[in-house]
Amino acid sequence: MSYTNAELNNFTRTHAQMCLENGKIDAELYEKFGVKRGLRDKNGQGVIAGLTAISEVLAVKETPEGRIPCDGKLSYRGINVIDLIKGRGNNRFGFEEATYLLLFGKLPSKKELEEFIGILAELRTLPTNFTRDVIMKAPSKDIMNSLTKSVLTLAAYDDLASDLSIENVLCQCLRMISCFPMLSVYAYHAYNHYECNDSLYIHRPDPSLSTAENILRMLRPDMKYTELEVKVLDIALILHMEHGGGNNSSFTTHVVTSAGSDTYSTMAAALCSLKGPKHGGANIKVIEMMNNIKENVPDTKDDEALRGYLSKIIDKQAFDRKGLIYGMGHAIYSVSDPRAQVFRSFVKELAIEKGRTDDFELYSKVETIGKELISQKRKIYKGVSINVDFFSGFVYSMLGIPEELFTPIFAIARVAGWSAHRIEELINADKIIRPAYKSVGKGQEYLPLDKR
Repeated sequence: MSYTNAELNNFTRTHAQMCLENGKIDAELYEKFGVKRGLRDKNGQGVIAGLTAISEVLAVKETPEGRIPCDGKLSYRGINVIDLIKGRGNNRFGFEEATYLLLFGKLPSKKELEEFIGILAELRTLPTNFTRDVIMKAPSKDIMNSLTKSVLTLAAYDDLASDLSIENVLCQCLRMISCFPMLSVYAYHAYNHYECNDSLYIHRPDPSLSTAENILRMLRPDMKYTELEVKVLDIALILHMEHGGGNNSSFTTHVVTSAGSDTYSTMAAALCSLKGPKHGGANIKVIEMMNNIKENVPDTKDDEALRGYLSKIIDKQAFDRKGLIYGMGHAIYSVSDPRAQVFRSFVKELAIEKGRTDDFELYSKVETIGKELISQKRKIYKGVSINVDFFSGFVYSMLGIPEELFTPIFAIARVAGWSAHRIEELINADKIIRPAYKSVGKGQEYLPLDKR
């Protein structure tokens, strides 16, 4: 028996309604059984599901009077990420140094750093004809899906794909860190050529250049970039490369690793987690929201008009009607997100260079007015501040990075953190991660088919 598209659509429409009717769980049951939805309590405090020495995210101070919100702090292996960024100075790049720190637990000496950068450059290559046979086939606007496809396909070229020895997994992770920029940028060029009828550019990476430099070199037709552009991108990579074991994609890395899965499958799972709009895809929503504001507020310098439209967004009357001002609020931070603070420190300089000071002013106004409105209209248990996604999409757009690559850029950075978490899980864990779910389903009798 064959079915038409109309019949298939009708089946899914009617049965989706059955899913809604039979899949809904009474919200009061979560309270009754003490279930922390999202593995967080009402104050945003996460359930402790594991231990990690890779990074630390702080948003509160422990005092005799209790937990007091404070300015956020992010540390990699005990070193404040802001100090890492300052330490790189103006004459070198820091992403590779920070990657070494995350993987091996210490800052490299000058000789160790030079060797490590050389290893990454040596590994920044793909199997013969991989670009043609894999990346160029079935191009998609969703570059994260293309990237995931490429990562899974790379397993077929690795005779030791399932070898879980730390030495082999480290080698696989180093290849991922090296190749993610190529897999991402080439996937975008394939989409831009085959789906958008634009010219096709496939520039090979330069082994003498940093990760940030190679991203812009491979992306741009003329392979050129300014000193400020590549400095900003390098900082963005450092800020995005790690954020504790509890963020969704890093936790996914721990979960899949604990099952004994291979590195390629683990990284693919982490990619699938990151692409969600509540995680790595949030910066695109900020850009869409800002464009929507500019379309609906004739004069964005008019504070009252802007306040009125933002109020409509919060009240689910405008934009996507989800009631969210994207880029504001965070699961952990309340007073401030240190990553957003670093972005703010250079975004104005970049906006001046790119002639986009009006946009910068709009972002600043939305930040100020948005915080006021959320505090007034929402029952919140902790403060609200902008997060790293608020400015990151704006920064990427000023760097000429297309929206399709916003989340892949995040992945290019975060794969370093995922690698460190995968290795840590392999070293320390001896049990599969398996949280409990309490069944609250209703019982029913089985009826023979002829009596239903």
